[in-house]
Amino acid sequence: MNKNEAYNIPFKYRRIENLHILLWLIKDACWALNLKYPGMLMIIPTMIVAVLITYQTRKITSEFIHNLAVDFWIFANCTWMTGEFFSLEENLVGPYGLRQLSLIPFSIGLIILGYYYLFLIHKKGFQKKIVTQTEQAIGEVDGLDKN
Repeated sequence: MNKNEAYNIPFKYRRIENLHILLWLIKDACWALNLKYPGMLMIIPTMIVAVLITYQTRKITSEFIHNLAVDFWIFANCTWMTGEFFSLEENLVGPYGLRQLSLIPFSIGLIILGYYYLFLIHKKGFQKKIVTQTEQAIGEVDGLDKN
């Protein structure tokens, strides 16, 4: 694969990703405005759509890994938000609050991406494999849309 080649994400997936951005922004706006219950309520659709995106891209390694890291990022973000909303920032678990505990899912996401960028992406034939996986996924989505 040369540097000018690109692979496409099926429009059906991109549309759901765009919905996810909207949900995530609403959740974070509620957090910034200190709207506890709407913010907490927005965790549900935001996480569901994030997991759906990860599931949909499970056959495209590069997309799957990045979306899995995003899932952990959002979970960490929601944990932190919950701690701030309900004053669980300190002394929840010993000297730690939810903000500090959110470092666990943040770290898991970083480890996943570290593995991808340090090991997977450098494997011989990996880029070509991603293009093939993407073409197959697009073919499957196109086939489903025709039925």
